[in-house]
Amino acid sequence: VQLVESGGGLVQPGDSLRLSCTASGFSTRAYDMTWYRQVPGKERELVGTILGKSSSVNYADAVKGRFTISRDEVRNTVYLQLNNLKPEDTAVYYCYARIWKDLWGQGTQVTVSS
Repeated sequence: VQLVESGGGLVQPGDSLRLSCTASGFSTRAYDMTWYRQVPGKERELVGTILGKSSSVNYADAVKGRFTISRDEVRNTVYLQLNNLKPEDTAVYYCYARIWKDLWGQGTQVTVSS
C-alpha cells in the first residue's frame, strides 16, 4: 500500500497548480483522504479532507475559497487544486490516509515566488 504525490513546482503568486495523490493497495473511496503541508521548522498543517463515504470536503480557513479537493475513483486518485497561490503557500504538500495504519505519501514541493 502506498500514496504517491505529484504535481508540485515553482510558480508565481496568483498562479495555479494541481497536485495528485494516487493510492495503491486500497480504495480512496473507502477512507478519508487528507492533504497536509509543512514548512521546514514548523509543524505539519492540515489543508483539507475529503470524506470517504460522503465525499464531503472540509478545508482549513487559510485555504478556503482558493483550494479544492476532489477524487477520481477510476484513477483512485485524490487531487488538490491550488488557485491564486501566495508565497505563504510555499511548503511540502503531503497526502495522508488512516487505513489500517497511518499512511503518508513522500510529499511534493510547492514554491510560490516572484
